[in-house]
Formats: sequence, C-alpha cells, structure tokens
Amino acid sequence: MSSNTAPIAEDNLLADDDIDGVSGNWKSIARSMIPSCISLLVHTLILLVLAVFTLENPQQQIARFIATPPPPEEEDPPVEVELDPEIKLVPDNVALFNAASAPASAAAALNVPTLDQQLVSKADVAEISISAPTIGIPDSIALIESVPDGEVKGEARDIVGSYQEAIDRLAQELIWMLDDGPVLAVWCFDQSKSMKDDQQEIRDRIKNVYEQLGLLGRSNSGAFMTAVTSYGGDFIDHTKRKPTANGDLIRKAIDSIPVDASGKEIMCSAVGRAVGTYRDLARRGRKMALILVTDESGDPENNVKYLEQALSVAKAAKCKIYVLGRESMFGYPFAYKRYLHPQTNRIHWQPMDRGPETGFPEQLQTNGFRRRSDYASSGFGPYEQTRLARETNGIFFMLPSDEDDIVGQDNRTRFDLEALRSYRPDLRSRQEVYADRNELPLRTLIWKVIQDLDPYNKSAKKTVEIKTDRFSLVPQEFVEQARQEQAKAKKQLRYMAEAEKALLDGELLREQEADPRWQANYDMMLAQLVAYQARLYEYGVALDAFIAKPKKVPMKKGETVLRDWRTHTVRQVRTEESKPYIDRATKMFKEIRKNHPRSPWATRASWELGRGYGVDVRPSYGRPYRNVKKPDPVPKI
Repeated sequence: MSSNTAPIAEDNLLADDDIDGVSGNWKSIARSMIPSCISLLVHTLILLVLAVFTLENPQQQIARFIATPPPPEEEDPPVEVELDPEIKLVPDNVALFNAASAPASAAAALNVPTLDQQLVSKADVAEISISAPTIGIPDSIALIESVPDGEVKGEARDIVGSYQEAIDRLAQELIWMLDDGPVLAVWCFDQSKSMKDDQQEIRDRIKNVYEQLGLLGRSNSGAFMTAVTSYGGDFIDHTKRKPTANGDLIRKAIDSIPVDASGKEIMCSAVGRAVGTYRDLARRGRKMALILVTDESGDPENNVKYLEQALSVAKAAKCKIYVLGRESMFGYPFAYKRYLHPQTNRIHWQPMDRGPETGFPEQLQTNGFRRRSDYASSGFGPYEQTRLARETNGIFFMLPSDEDDIVGQDNRTRFDLEALRSYRPDLRSRQEVYADRNELPLRTLIWKVIQDLDPYNKSAKKTVEIKTDRFSLVPQEFVEQARQEQAKAKKQLRYMAEAEKALLDGELLREQEADPRWQANYDMMLAQLVAYQARLYEYGVALDAFIAKPKKVPMKKGETVLRDWRTHTVRQVRTEESKPYIDRATKMFKEIRKNHPRSPWATRASWELGRGYGVDVRPSYGRPYRNVKKPDPVPKI
C-alpha cells in the first residue's frame, strides 16, 4: 500500500436539513436530458463496445479489471457551524445549473431530466445498441455447479465464530486425513502488521489442540508433522524444509514471523511456493494440507498472475488448502482502517485488500460521486481464497471481522449461508468466466459500465471522480472549482443516461438470465444509475445555489478551525426535475429488497435509500494540523 495522503469524504446521512433557496435558470438543462437523438446515440455504442471486447484477449481483459490500491486517505468528520460575513463568493455571469420551472416538453412529459442539447450535440459518442438474443443463453448455475466425474469440490465457505472454533474444526479435518495415512500440515501466514495478534492467538492455541488430539509428542510417532511459512513482499520458510512434531519448535517458528514493511502480500505465489517446498514429502506417501492465515485478499496483480499456477501445484501434490480468512467486501476490493498520525494530527484511511468475492468486479466502484469507501459485506470470502479451498477439496473458514478501527464496520451484516446459496459467486477460473461473455451480452454490458465509471481506471479517474471535499475557502477559487466539477457532472449525467437506456434495452436479457446473482446485479446497477443521475443533478444545483447565496460561518469554533467546504447528501431536494428520478429509484431499490431478501443487494439497496437524494454544501471543521517538515510515513498495512 502506498502512503500518500488525500482525503476520502463519504456522503453523510443528514435528515430533513434546511436548505437555502435557489435562484437561476437550470431547468433549461433539465428539459433536454432525453433528446430524441439519444435513442440513436445509444443504439450503436454497445455494438462497438461488444466488438472491442471480442477483440481483446482474456489476459488483457483481466488486467483491465485489476484495481490499483489507493493511497491512505485523509478523513475529516464534518461539523456544522456558521460563516463570517466578510466571506463573499463572486459568482460567474452565467449559472450552469438552476432550478427554475420549465415549460412542459416531451422530455418533461417523460419525467426524464437530461443534459442540454448543445452539450449532447458536441459529445463524441457512437451510436449504441444491444441485441437481445432470445435463445441459446447457457444456464450459468449449471456452469458453476458442473464438476468433472470423479472430482470432489471443497466447501467455499464455512462461517466460524472464533479462531478456537476454526482450529477445532481444522484439527478434526486433519484427524480424518490421518485415518488414511501420515499427514504434513504447512502453515502459511500473512506477514502484515494487522495479523500479529492473530498469529499470537493461533500460536497459543495450536499446542493445546494438537496435544488433545494426539498430534504432537511421542504418541505422534511421526504420523503428523508441521511446517511454518509466511509471506509479505517475499516468501519465508521458517522450518527450513524440516517439518517437525515438536510443539516448542512450531511456536518458535511462528514467533519468528516478521512484520513486512512493504505493504505487498504475494499470497498466491506464496501458496504455490509453500506447497512446492514440501511436496516431495507428499510424494513419499504423506498426505498434505496447507493452512493459509490472512485478513486480506492479497496483491491483485500477484493473484491474477499466480492463482492458477498455485492451484496446479496444489492439485499435483494432492494438497488440500484450508483458509482462515475474513469476509470479502461486496463487489469491491477495499476496506479501510483509521490511523491517527501522531505527528501531524491527521486521520488517514488506510486501504486493505479484502475482495471482491468474484473474479471480476460485478458492482459499480463509484458511489455516484467518487470511489466507494463504504463497508459492504458480501457474505463470501475473497475470490482467490475461496477458489483455492474449493478446488482442492479444502474449506474457507470465514472468521469474524471485528477490528475496531475498520471504517464503517458498524454497518456490517452477517448473512445466512442458506439464504445466499443461490447467489454464490462463480468460482471458475477468470479465463472461463471471461469466455462466457461472448454468449452473455448482458454481462458484457454490465462489466463495461463498471469499467467506464471506475475511479481506479486511470484513464477515467479525472472524469469519474467528482469533488465532494476540499472546496476552497477563497471565494473565486471555490467558483472555479465548482464550475469544473459541474462540467464533469454533466458528462457523467450524459453517460449514465446512455447506460440506463442500454440496460433498459437489454431487459429481455435480464428475464432470460438464469443466475439470481446476475439478475440482482442488473437490478442494482439500473437502480443506482437512476439514483445517481438525481444526485448529480442536485449536486450541480447545490453548487449554483451556494455561489448565488453563500453561507456565513465563523473561521473558528472552539478549538477547531474551518478547513474547507464539502458537499453532503441530504433528504431534502431542491428541484422538481429530480423527483421523477427519485421516485423511480426508490421504487427499484424497494423491489430489490423484496426480490432479493436477506442478501447483500438488499442491504445495499437499504443503504442507498438511506443516503438521501438532495445535496448541500457545508463547512468542515477540525483540530488544526501540525506542520511537520518531514513527518514519518503512514505505516502500510
């Protein structure tokens, strides 16, 4: 993980807030949000997009979906206050957004706000279309469940309440393996700082559990041996190719695991190396089990490059892989930890790789303004870890994620195993998943929209990331920043309107989709696109309103100082134009909760409903930062 600092400002839920009045003429923009040409514009771009996808090879496509971990971000909780009369913003001559009433029009009759006609006519977009095949769509559930004759699959998820429970279950698995002959257990520990407490707990429990089951000491007679390895930016064999039944040596090996300072976690290549280091013993008639202990999903590039190689090595050695891991984020790579820098007094959000639960992201990576930073439970483990366990007839033990410093963890949900059975992720190889897309155009479209609106996509970031914090306290700078962001908001509105139209054109594909997971993905993306258009529209209005009538607040409040202006989502909206969109989105989110109950999609829908659709500009206060010339870098997780 890198250690740069720039804040994440997640939308705050604020109920029924007072909003300043709005003046201007922004309805002229709203009236043209669905010009008649959009249908033509929307009808060739997807064909071209599908053609581009067809020309790409799988490895290129996989590489495009690797999310680069963001730097540690700075977070400042907003504090409400009041403005110094001297602070006065100087608005531009022309407002870009306004909430004036517009005469009835075809677009207004359809209740669909759109971009202004001039902007759309200048847009460099191709005509798009999605052809909806009526037959020949393979049943993806059958694809997921298909297993070659004679091949046994492991358990992709088994929820446990503690390490004690996980180790008890693991010990029983090892006992069953011992029934068929001698066993070698190879532990593979993540070297990250966040895992030190976990390693200590396992160290303290191994001796008692092993001894109770007769796996250590003289009664063992060499039938059960243990090796210890670990990984960070590199791989270490702590038992030096000499597995042991000596409990003291095992604990000493665990104690020697270092804290890796690089922030890298070469998980998949480490699994392959651990198995490769000890597989000769397995070739001599000893069964082999690898126990992976980690709280992250590993370096994305390493995972993509080495996952299938690690699986091949494990299968060749007939090695079962057991994972003691954490729940994955829902359709998203990262969770965040809070870190208060002792020198600068800044709070940083440190990203942790914890997902997604699928080979490719299946959910939008944006919250409608910028990259997601919410805590959303998936109900499953990270894709690589669950695939390793399943394909080797092992088990992924999902441990509780109760770290106190995880951002947003208060909103976590634990899902019932049975309730999610029909929504389980596709754990085939990425190559196999990719190959399906030529036959499944709806999934191709969904992946395309995810990528185009992906803040981690360097080519799209400048357009996709809408500013929600650090608006300048200097009036003219605020106006300049606001105009830049409103221009980006217009572009996103245009794209989201086109993507919504394309999804609606593909509604028949949704009806033909056999997998409930992809039905839910479609429903969620469509609802979010509609909701995000309303919020972006309200965002533009809120900035215009603030420029026309800036708030008055003091520069200091107690021990805190005014740092910047920030936008927040609120319940109250400013315009009539956004209300049809809000009504549609609200209905769709409620249908998701009804049609996909007790699932991450239902939880996500409730979260979206709770955010509010309006936007307000508010002051941000905080304790003064300390000016340190060369502060220590933010530690990497």
